[in-house]
Amino acid sequence: MKTVQRRTGIALWRQVADQIRQSVLTGLAPNERLPAEAELATRFGVNRHTVRAAIAALEKEGILRAEQGRGTFLNDRKRLRYPIGQRTRFSSGLESQAQTRSGKLLASLTLPAPLAVATALSLPAGAPVIRLSTVSAADGVPVSAANSWFDASRFGTIAELYAETGSITASLANLGVDDYTRRTTAIEARHASSEDLELLALSPGAIVLLTRSVDVDSAGLPIQYGESRFAADRVELIIDNAASGTSGDTA
Repeated sequence: MKTVQRRTGIALWRQVADQIRQSVLTGLAPNERLPAEAELATRFGVNRHTVRAAIAALEKEGILRAEQGRGTFLNDRKRLRYPIGQRTRFSSGLESQAQTRSGKLLASLTLPAPLAVATALSLPAGAPVIRLSTVSAADGVPVSAANSWFDASRFGTIAELYAETGSITASLANLGVDDYTRRTTAIEARHASSEDLELLALSPGAIVLLTRSVDVDSAGLPIQYGESRFAADRVELIIDNAASGTSGDTA
């Protein structure tokens, strides 16, 4: 663990939380006890109140747990392995890892396609598209939040269908798309936005993995452009070009 950097504009407690979080991601054992607050304060060169605030944030995310009279421990919770391949589906991708998988529609909007969306969907700039804002959970824990765009002239009722089914795949099947494949996926890491913090129940400083993807139908026509944010502490993305599941919904 490194000492924190002052005069960077980043709160000290957040820097401490980030470094503890990174230690978790790089190999501290599940159920391992963290050093005492006083020792952590000395290591980071901060006061105990700062350490306490960092630990509280990580407890909120479920990374740590405090046990009265015993100390603070890493939770024994493995990250989900989410395959990204030719057929990328939320439900089938996590089927063997979570008893329940669900998708919830937060909002839908019909709007002129922004340039990036129009390009991804091979539409004229400004063509009407439908944007779905959704959150997906595994065993009741939110793991991803997404915005997905569809050609409004072809998929005009997809919002209503998704609200009923909680599944992009089922919604598209109702609209005549029985199968689709992933054309491209780009991945980057970033700090969670304020919206991500709320939707994924994260604390400031948390990292999300952002994917930008294009799915196409059997004729090779783009049907969906999506931007998904995964909680990095809960999910690792596995690039698997051989993945071929056909049920469930996209991230």
